[in-house]
Amino acid sequence: MNDIFNEQVAIVTGAASGLGLAISKKLQSQGAVVVLVDKAEEALKTAVLEIGERAIAIPCDITSLQDVERMVQEVAGRYGRIDILVNSAGVSGRTGIKSHEVDAEDFKFVFDVNVNGCFNTARAVLPHMLERNYGRILHIASIAGKEGNAGMLAYSASKAAVIGMTKVQGKEYAETGITVNALAPAVIRTAMVDAMPESQVRYMTDKIPMRRCGNLDEIAHMAAFILSPETSFTTGFTFDMTGGRATY
Repeated sequence: MNDIFNEQVAIVTGAASGLGLAISKKLQSQGAVVVLVDKAEEALKTAVLEIGERAIAIPCDITSLQDVERMVQEVAGRYGRIDILVNSAGVSGRTGIKSHEVDAEDFKFVFDVNVNGCFNTARAVLPHMLERNYGRILHIASIAGKEGNAGMLAYSASKAAVIGMTKVQGKEYAETGITVNALAPAVIRTAMVDAMPESQVRYMTDKIPMRRCGNLDEIAHMAAFILSPETSFTTGFTFDMTGGRATY
């Protein structure tokens, strides 16, 4: 086992499946203690059993600041430290529709999860990281937040907000030993993508020069690199994982 994280404590949201679970497995395999956070309690229990040692599950609604603060206090009380936060929880909302067809409640829900969820968790863990002058925060954004995907107004706008949040937080904590970065994938084969209309997936995949979706192992590898103690001179940055779609 590669012990690069050497018993560091990592909180990963959206960890019951998809990107969050893949990243949790990667961090655990490299020595981290992983706290899996999700609303889906039964799936969360299964995920923890799948990972095995150095992994616990804490159900939490990341759209509720009160619930997030409870979860973070539980982690800090148990381990005495929080080194890593990965905000992987996300929803696409209704897709394949134009802006005048977007339901206001659906738009609000997507922002509650994708933006407020990142804000709530970062706000709660930052004081614990500041106490030790060390931390790694990774927000999972999307190429949609850089370029916009037609038919995905709520999702694209929310991920643009996450990228903006990353830039601000990266600058604010740049002198503290805490880095805040984002990861902007293109289409990654997850349950969320599988739930989209095939025409929407095809629209997004057609923009990728590699002509394929990314996979979970590729995402987990990049996340571990960004979160490494050795990745210490990059903050406020959005890393590309788009198969050549984004080249800036």
